[in-house]
Amino acid sequence: MKSISVKQLVQEFKLEVLAGGDELDRTIKKARTHRPGLEFIGYFDFFPMERVQILGKKEINFLKQQNIEERKERIDHVVSYHPPCFIVTSNQEGLTYLTKFCQEENIPLLRTADTAVDFIAKVDNYLTRKLATEIAVHGVCLNVSGIGVLIRGESGVGKSELAHTLIGRGHRLVSDDIVILKKVSHKTILGTHNDINREFLALRSVGLLNVVRMYGRKAFQDESRISLDIELTKWEKDALNNDLEPKTDYEEYMGVQVPRIEIQLQPGRDVAGLVEAAANNWYLQQQGYKASTEFMERVQWEEGDD
Repeated sequence: MKSISVKQLVQEFKLEVLAGGDELDRTIKKARTHRPGLEFIGYFDFFPMERVQILGKKEINFLKQQNIEERKERIDHVVSYHPPCFIVTSNQEGLTYLTKFCQEENIPLLRTADTAVDFIAKVDNYLTRKLATEIAVHGVCLNVSGIGVLIRGESGVGKSELAHTLIGRGHRLVSDDIVILKKVSHKTILGTHNDINREFLALRSVGLLNVVRMYGRKAFQDESRISLDIELTKWEKDALNNDLEPKTDYEEYMGVQVPRIEIQLQPGRDVAGLVEAAANNWYLQQQGYKASTEFMERVQWEEGDD
């Protein structure tokens, strides 16, 4: 199971450490945070103790309203489950009692200036990406006109050269050679790099290029949702699909189906243009428009007019 440390969370969001500074190597394995409201009144049947615990104004104000014995009892119950850490939002103060309990139990107590709502949204998004199930595939990932495209094919078929052409047309590289696919929801796959190959594109006979150094920041994007899977294959005579609306094929990654298109290669064929057309056509289809439908309507209208 993937995990990150509390220290990584502290560094990412510049959190203030109030207690448990020696325990920042504790691990976080669950993607969503939790606000312990019911737990402070003694209901623990479904307490997700393995999650980061967020203490907003409601939780802190509730604790402050309790007398010393009640406060001790309520905090004791929650702290005894040893969650990865507690994070107090809105820079709330007057936390001596909470700091004491966290120090005694060696649990990191952290603080942020963000409100609970804003901070939870940011942290949940960050944890979802960091802890997502992932696989590595051989290919190239680009953002073409705002559409995430995964380009696959046999080694040497020309994937990187195609990527270079698309970058020259104003599109963005995400990853070359090794693409990390992350499942962030039941229907969403993100494509990204593995950090080592970030911004690099390898071209046979030319060598390794840093696309940001050569073409500027606009040539690179850190990640993109994969909307199309395009496979480059060798040319086969009389094998091209000439239907007005080819049957939709899919490639499955970690249980998520991605529309798949096969593009056959032949010298002189504008493959980059075909990729652009496929991406733009996919976008129009998501808006409810199909060129084949409009074409058939025109044909039927002409026949009816006769």
